[in-house]
Amino acid sequence: QVQLVESGGGLVQAGDSLRLSCAVSGGSFRSYAMGWFRQAPGKEREFVAAGRWSSGRIYYADSVKGRFTISRDNGSVYLQMNSLKPEDTAVYYCAARSSFTSAFDWYLRQNNYDYWGQGTQVTVSS
Repeated sequence: QVQLVESGGGLVQAGDSLRLSCAVSGGSFRSYAMGWFRQAPGKEREFVAAGRWSSGRIYYADSVKGRFTISRDNGSVYLQMNSLKPEDTAVYYCAARSSFTSAFDWYLRQNNYDYWGQGTQVTVSS
């Protein structure tokens, strides 16, 4: 059974940095792509970043471009978050897709991911 476990969230001040980690386990699972989403209180879950490293494709939401960096190492996925803002406060979720897709902008939609973590809280105070 594939499991994604996020860690690294916490309470920081505006302008600080955090690094989120997502550990993937589950036998022979090999992800096609992985991404990060977030959900703020009272809002819908939204796309943050995704990577399809086999083709060198990395995607970011406009709201985090230039501040956040997604990376992968030995099966784990990371989200480096710099220059954090209060509006970045949310529960951050890691997600994985297991198969190829040619759908346009596939990375933006939650239903294009097969596995999800439980989430980690990030709170940015002003």
